Amino acid sequence: MSETPPNTLQYRFDGPEDAPVLILAPSLGTTWHMWDRQVPELTKQWRVFRFDLPGHGGAPAHPAGSVGELAARLLITLDTLGVQRFGYAGCALGGAIGLELALRHPQRLASLALVATSPRFGTADEFRQRGVIVRTNGLDPIARTSPDRWFTGGFAAAQPAITEWAVQMVRTTDPGCYIAACEALAGFDVRPELARVDAPTLVLVGSDDQVTGPAEARTLVAGIPDARLAVVPGASHLVPVEQPAAVTDLLVRHFSTAWQQPFDTGQTALPAAAVNPALTAAPQVVPVAEIAPAVVPPQPLGPPDRYETGLKVRREVLGDAHVDRALAQADEFSGDFQEFITRYAWGEIWDRPGLDRRTRSCVTLTALVAGGHLDELAFHTRAALRNGLTPDEIKEVLLQAAVYCGVPAANSAFRVAQQVIREETTPAE
Repeated sequence: MSETPPNTLQYRFDGPEDAPVLILAPSLGTTWHMWDRQVPELTKQWRVFRFDLPGHGGAPAHPAGSVGELAARLLITLDTLGVQRFGYAGCALGGAIGLELALRHPQRLASLALVATSPRFGTADEFRQRGVIVRTNGLDPIARTSPDRWFTGGFAAAQPAITEWAVQMVRTTDPGCYIAACEALAGFDVRPELARVDAPTLVLVGSDDQVTGPAEARTLVAGIPDARLAVVPGASHLVPVEQPAAVTDLLVRHFSTAWQQPFDTGQTALPAAAVNPALTAAPQVVPVAEIAPAVVPPQPLGPPDRYETGLKVRREVLGDAHVDRALAQADEFSGDFQEFITRYAWGEIWDRPGLDRRTRSCVTLTALVAGGHLDELAFHTRAALRNGLTPDEIKEVLLQAAVYCGVPAANSAFRVAQQVIREETTPAE
């Protein structure tokens, strides 16, 4: 195990020091222990490297708000250990990190396995809504419902100890890091880039996975040129836990055959240390994958397109469903107004760096109370929750508004906000 600076990840090694490195990456809400039953067999051929996401499994709570940042922390960790080239298997969020590595750092990746992974995980709204629930209620509601998402009903009933382990694993995660990971998944979408993944890829999914199921797996296989599909029967989302033998066998076969030169790791040795196991020096050889030359996209002339910027900000703050509904209702009469508010309200004002979005939500709520705009207050209360305000903080904004905007206006505002907060922060049963 390791000491963990803020820009690296908590990790552990298992297996022979002179073997090629194979990384096993966890999913959101889990720890490296989700791979425990694969390790004994995999360490016969590989030096297995596992890591914990920030705030998971006792790792320091240094939140990372994007998949790219998580991939960068992983590479920094590997660089400090001299590991240059590796095989990689990741589950769900761990698989997203693998896709990020394959697209941005192909020279590092010898072979790839994507377990219960999707090029886009649901919708951004779903994950930001989960963040609202965690911010308001803590992780207990998410923890209690995790077995329903992760395991088939038969497995959960037959394995109560594993089911309880899963609940406790989520419950002990740092809430801030969990929310940041939800934000990372909300912003992840590599569907247009799949054709650029050139690592030999195994796409592995449980037949009963209701989170990222066979349909998402087929999207990956259709988009990645050198990809094969394996569907494991009788398994849900955490397929390595539910069907460990089948997953182990598939990983062994994939990495044994698809890793073009198994010992071409390109890694260099570090001196032995008390905490971090040393790696044995490996021959320096030319990597199979060449580093692609950096391509600098042409810079557009003139100012940026504020409409596209505004549409992105508007979706992040108000949610895809709200924006899609507003745009769908626009016609020849109201279309120009929708373009106006997207370009100027969202592309100009909401995108200015002078105030963060939490502060802008406070200002907006107060202005809407003053103007008596209760319809707008409803969806901006939802936006405030998405922007990180807690229900208690929204209450304080409305109390402040009562003093300066009047009690009748605040009374109506409290009624609207209370209903919205109840809807947005009540965990699904």
